Amino acid sequence: MMNTLTMRPYAGEADLPAITGLLNDCDAADHLDDNYAIDDLRLEFADPRLDPANDLRLWEDADGALIAFGQVWIDSDAEAVEGSLYWRVAPAARGGDIEDEIMAWASGRVREQARAEAKAARLRCSTRSEFAYGHSLPQRHGMVVSRHFFQMRRPLDQPIEPATLPAGFVLRHVASDANVAAWVEAYNQSFVDHWNFHPITLESHQHWLQHPSYQPAHDLIAVAEDGTIAAFSFCVIDAAENTRNQRNDGWIGILGTRRGYRRQGLGRAMLLAGLHRLKADGVDYARLNVDAENPSGALQLYESVGFGVVHSWHNYVKSLDELVQ
Repeated sequence: MMNTLTMRPYAGEADLPAITGLLNDCDAADHLDDNYAIDDLRLEFADPRLDPANDLRLWEDADGALIAFGQVWIDSDAEAVEGSLYWRVAPAARGGDIEDEIMAWASGRVREQARAEAKAARLRCSTRSEFAYGHSLPQRHGMVVSRHFFQMRRPLDQPIEPATLPAGFVLRHVASDANVAAWVEAYNQSFVDHWNFHPITLESHQHWLQHPSYQPAHDLIAVAEDGTIAAFSFCVIDAAENTRNQRNDGWIGILGTRRGYRRQGLGRAMLLAGLHRLKADGVDYARLNVDAENPSGALQLYESVGFGVVHSWHNYVKSLDELVQ
């Protein structure tokens, strides 16, 4: 197989149909709810954080058919460059050399960036707990599990308690460019002390607000008397994704409380406000993802309002053992 494979960079718009088809074929075989439309990938690959020429790779067989895809999201902190690998291989092509080629490419890409920044290099990837094939590549290459995550779901036909904000706060939604900038600053202040935090930029966040599913009315904020965004509940209903998955769900995409405003009940109130908004818009279930080991008590909060675990993930990590002086 090694002699019949061609690895190449992403060539732009012309590659989108084949990549979308491969990802959806893999999802149909693996049942990971990880399917896409072309428009989704077009938006994702235009994210300012991504360098498509270097962070995306395609593998084709001797007939030119796409059989594998790799993507690395690269973030840096003061000490290390960290890459997060997303990879898919067509079911009929699995089990040969292709998986090792993907790992070699991803490791090389992260090391390249680490050399440029004179930092250590780390590689991460995640896989659903019950997806045996997804564990084979990281385990074969010495990656170890560093964290667990849950996807949770709550039926919205069950009663939802009122969303009562503490005194001095009002519930609003993002309604201006100034609100968007303040939201980004609040996000970074809210998650800076969380596991594996990497700050977001205004440019990247504005990019994702272009997604067709974004509605300002679902972008809820709790505003203090001095105008500070103290907490937020970013909700999403993606009609196209629901159609592909044959369900009617909404998401609490991001829930956060700014440092200095915690332990006042803001997080709970904003979660409930998001649930009420999703229910009012007619979805059957609310979903969210959570760090299973979050020390802030997020898991317990979600359980207390009726969420239950439906899936879990393992997050693998490996030091690439390279520090360039």
